[in-house]
Amino acid sequence: MTAPVIALRGVRRTYPGTPPVHALHPADLVVHGGEYVAVVGPSGSGKSTLLHLLGLLDAPTEGVYELDGRDVAALPDADRTTLRGTAIGFVFQAFHLLAHRTATENVELAMLYNRTPRARRAGLAREALERVGLAHRLDALPTTMSGGERQRVAVARALVNRPRLLLCDEPTGNLDTATTRTVLDLFGGLHADGLTIVLITHDPVVAARAGRVVEISDGRLRERGR
Repeated sequence: MTAPVIALRGVRRTYPGTPPVHALHPADLVVHGGEYVAVVGPSGSGKSTLLHLLGLLDAPTEGVYELDGRDVAALPDADRTTLRGTAIGFVFQAFHLLAHRTATENVELAMLYNRTPRARRAGLAREALERVGLAHRLDALPTTMSGGERQRVAVARALVNRPRLLLCDEPTGNLDTATTRTVLDLFGGLHADGLTIVLITHDPVVAARAGRVVEISDGRLRERGR
């Protein structure tokens, strides 16, 4: 078995207030390199909190989070930002593309903060778009694209920095059934290539495409079947 990419031990997230909000109760989770894991749960269950913690967008209140063997729970903000930009790719339900930038330019934006030389950005962006089947849409604007094409641009943007981990937050939530199938086929191909994927979803059909399912309810995480 490959080494863990993600290892959570007793990770908890509580937001202060009266009373405090326990968004994530102490959780343990190990995701090995090359795994494809779906995290399922209803709205308000804690899925987004977990994703923000895994993606270094938020810090746990307590516990240990190791990313590729490095304890990242208490990293300074600047170090978290740098690591997030190099080790983690994000795909969201909303595509978050700039409407007046081409597909290539949108993907290039992901390289602005990781010191990729300007001269290399366009070529790497094109390679990423070709990888997701958009070699014919390099110069297209998002406003001229279908929802599936826009999501594939978003996936290319997430992949261009060659992350160790791909985090997907309801990535098919804005797509029809046929387009959802296309995007899930893309994730399946990335997984087959060895990429580690954690996908947040409320849709059991989407979750069924993963190799492993973890459930979250009322901020409590558990393996399906336990």
